[in-house]
Amino acid sequence: MKKQLGKKNDHLNLLCDVSNLANLLTRSADMDAFLQRVVEMVAVHLDADVCSIYMYDEDSLELVLKATKGLNPDSVGKIRMKPGEGIVGATHKKVMPICVGDVGNSPEFKYFKEAEEDRFTSFLAVPLQRGVESIGVISIQHEEKEYFNETDIIALRTVASQLASSVENARLLLSLHSVVEKRKSVSEQLQFVKGESASGGFAFAPSMVMKKRGGLLLLNQFLDENSGYNLSDFRRAVKKTGSQLQRIQNDFSTQLPESASLIFTAHFMILKDPGFVKKIESDIQHGTDPITAVRKIAGQYISLFTSNPHPYIAEKANDVEDLALRILKNFQRESPNEAELGKKKIIIAEKLFPSDILKLVTSDVKGIVLVGGGVTSHISILSRSLKIPLIIVEEMQMLQLQESTPILMDADLGNIYINPSKEVIEKFEKRNQLREDVKCNTIKMDSVTRTKDGIRVGLFANINLLTELSIAKQLKAEGVGLYRSEFPFLIRPTFPSETEQYLVYQHLFNEMRGKEITIRTLDVGGEKTLAYSDMAEEQNPELGMRSIRFSLKHKEVFENQLRAILRAGFESESLRIMFPMISSLDEFCEARQVIYDCMQQLSDKKLPYNRNPEIGMMIELPAVVELIEDFSKEADFFSIGTNDFIQYMLAVDRTNRMVSDYYCPFHPSILRSLSKVVKTARQCKVDISVCGEMTHDPAYLTFLLGIGIRKISVDPKFLYILQKRIQKIDIDDAEKHADQLLSEPSLQKIKTLIESTIGKIG
Repeated sequence: MKKQLGKKNDHLNLLCDVSNLANLLTRSADMDAFLQRVVEMVAVHLDADVCSIYMYDEDSLELVLKATKGLNPDSVGKIRMKPGEGIVGATHKKVMPICVGDVGNSPEFKYFKEAEEDRFTSFLAVPLQRGVESIGVISIQHEEKEYFNETDIIALRTVASQLASSVENARLLLSLHSVVEKRKSVSEQLQFVKGESASGGFAFAPSMVMKKRGGLLLLNQFLDENSGYNLSDFRRAVKKTGSQLQRIQNDFSTQLPESASLIFTAHFMILKDPGFVKKIESDIQHGTDPITAVRKIAGQYISLFTSNPHPYIAEKANDVEDLALRILKNFQRESPNEAELGKKKIIIAEKLFPSDILKLVTSDVKGIVLVGGGVTSHISILSRSLKIPLIIVEEMQMLQLQESTPILMDADLGNIYINPSKEVIEKFEKRNQLREDVKCNTIKMDSVTRTKDGIRVGLFANINLLTELSIAKQLKAEGVGLYRSEFPFLIRPTFPSETEQYLVYQHLFNEMRGKEITIRTLDVGGEKTLAYSDMAEEQNPELGMRSIRFSLKHKEVFENQLRAILRAGFESESLRIMFPMISSLDEFCEARQVIYDCMQQLSDKKLPYNRNPEIGMMIELPAVVELIEDFSKEADFFSIGTNDFIQYMLAVDRTNRMVSDYYCPFHPSILRSLSKVVKTARQCKVDISVCGEMTHDPAYLTFLLGIGIRKISVDPKFLYILQKRIQKIDIDDAEKHADQLLSEPSLQKIKTLIESTIGKIG
């Protein structure tokens, strides 16, 4: 009898739970055992007679059978096929699922006598994708004809998405090469450094320089070749490290629900790789000191990764480095001093990726100093969301600081004090206590926000990470005015599956039940690159393949996200889907049609979904201004993203400090364009809000209310102060102020008028 749909949905929910794979990985003796456990698990839950995993070998350019449940186990490692050869090879080459109801009638099927697969007729294969590239294939087979259907495809694709990162690590570890280790530069001492704040806050802690490509691994404290440790000590350290990583992973999943896949996948795979553990054990058995053996083999792995031309693979050197440091610390029989692994430290680095920030959070990092360059917006947003102070500095000598140098960060002003005096420390501790006292009062929010003369203004929250929802509710946000959906993409090693996204959005709707929720579709490109995608380097990425352009080009990625949103918002009465960076009416209508197509797909599958989402767009591009009346006939709502709107209107890269003076929110063209957009939207009765940084700046709040804005969405931490400012504003006065600004063509005169009003609202 064919499986019932309800039972299959239960299987799907079970398979999408990443803890299954995490437990399989930690319980497995090595990579082969892990892959074998996976195929056995999948075969059971999908009621398949056969489940097999094939990995692509870049040296031989072949797909190799690595694990199977149901085929002859002796065929593992022996069955090989080229891309395009057989159903498995075709799946790999086309990077798409292939489902065959009767292999006897399939021209793509290739028979392998050694597999002993004569009796199996139904065949389903799904690619293991790393971004847009296939790195292998997982397949299932059954004796019964036409056995697999759409639900099986969804379930197997979910498994493939969860498994891809682990398989990628396993594949890379097979091609290990040796390399000469690098030396760490000599430390230097500084006293005071002035930088630029990217995420406010205060921190006082020891320093830790985080250098890429093996820098930390060569710390002098690990150079001792006569440590006195033995093989048993090494094995104990490895076991302790595995338990430590598992505990951190479990803790982290509660801190950041978006992290549905293993943060430490590479760590676990290296621990399970015989080429790592066995080589170290062999060196130790031949007389090498255990400390030296770990450093030597880890250095070889670092070489493998750093020599790879793909940035996301090269970044794995940091995983090896972190793992090696943990093992070295765990040689100690007493509890290791995790402060030296990054715990409660201020990290100094040249470059950081979202994954770096996330791993630092697990170590309770106190602050970050980024040296020698600008900071991308997603790094600063992530730091702010996780309450990590972040300062950008040009002083390269910061990278030469000695380990554990005391540092005091005033990230509100961008000041860094190295080896601060007792007086400086006491001054900042007093100021910090005052801020804590003030913070206690911020929960005294009114449930409704009104101007001085009683006009209602809606206050909504911009949400970057799900952890921010609690403070948004505490501060009585009326809903989510902007959920930035790119973070589940930025913090993962590959595109999140529909099910993974569904779980994230479901959390969002559950936490904000009954409130209006606006989800912006994927907004990547420009400074927010996905290393695992096929996003090519562009000379001008801000004007390139980004935002809605990327989504419309990658329809499968777009549809996965939209279906996940529609399913998660099934019971919501106020689901709003918003497209970023719309430039034409045709583009908006094309994107909207994809939503309608997804709704039809869900109807065909008889899956519950929201049938009445509001569909709107961001106002970010100058091209939209002259077409705003036409857009008002099509869109259900608008949201003005002032950051990009100003950037594109004035042709100023807002992350480039060389032209920062030209980034001018009070430019007359900006003010007049905003006024035109708001006026037209209100006349056409289209809901309009503002969600950019102008909203919480006292310099522009009065103007925004004066041109008719009655709905504002901000970072939750600004809700309290914004409400207090709005309560001091009279709408008649705001309208007069707006008229004054709109009548002036001079930047200097506008600036003077704005400065005269700031003091009135604080």
